[in-house]
Amino acid sequence: MEPVLIPVLAPVSQHSSWVMLALLLGFAVLHSGGAALRSWAEERIGARAWRLIFALASVPAAGLLIAYFLAHRYDGWRLWNLQDRPWIVPLVWLGSAISFFFLYPATYNLLEIPALLRPQVRLYGSGIIRISRHPQAIGQILWCATHLLWIGSSFMVATCFGLIAHHLFAIWHGDRRLRQRFGSAASELQAQTSIVPFAAVLDGRQTLVLAEFLRPAQLGIAVAIGLLWWAHPSIGLAATSFQRTALAHWLG
Repeated sequence: MEPVLIPVLAPVSQHSSWVMLALLLGFAVLHSGGAALRSWAEERIGARAWRLIFALASVPAAGLLIAYFLAHRYDGWRLWNLQDRPWIVPLVWLGSAISFFFLYPATYNLLEIPALLRPQVRLYGSGIIRISRHPQAIGQILWCATHLLWIGSSFMVATCFGLIAHHLFAIWHGDRRLRQRFGSAASELQAQTSIVPFAAVLDGRQTLVLAEFLRPAQLGIAVAIGLLWWAHPSIGLAATSFQRTALAHWLG
């Protein structure tokens, strides 16, 4: 984690939480709205064309969110500061690493890459889905929890509120769309799985299969986590430099 802290309540930071919430709302409308339009669009322009249009809209929007977050993550009021506690760094890194395994479930199904397999909505009940059928939401909530604990700013509270609200809506929206598309098959899968991690396993509705987790994709995620660990200080310092430059420019 980056050691450089940014003074809070800078003039340029007073509105950044609202800007972040507006950006998150726009991304939620774009992403969830695009998902809702998928069947309608694919019938008219084809699955690959729609996947390309959706990616061209979603990826830059996500990049904008990440860039704005990095530049303003310490904005607003500093609600707590735990960064000098000896346990905080391993806890945050462990939680963040676990969140990545939930955030990127598509790596469990590499044939979803359009170049290998025609993109279409499918029901998956293996691997991470046995733990939670909405792994991306769980990963995002875990990521928010660890980074909120580390940063402790009011801007981070606003960011986590927006992200979690979007993913809670996506849970309802995703289950609804799958039931509409697959009917009883989707209802049966949802009855056999849980949103809360391991809940279906603990109450006997689901059984973990170790072989489903021993895949090359897991190694890819582990390598990505290692690279992020190595590059994280540079990312933090670059974002800090950008924020200071922007603040100096704003102050003239």
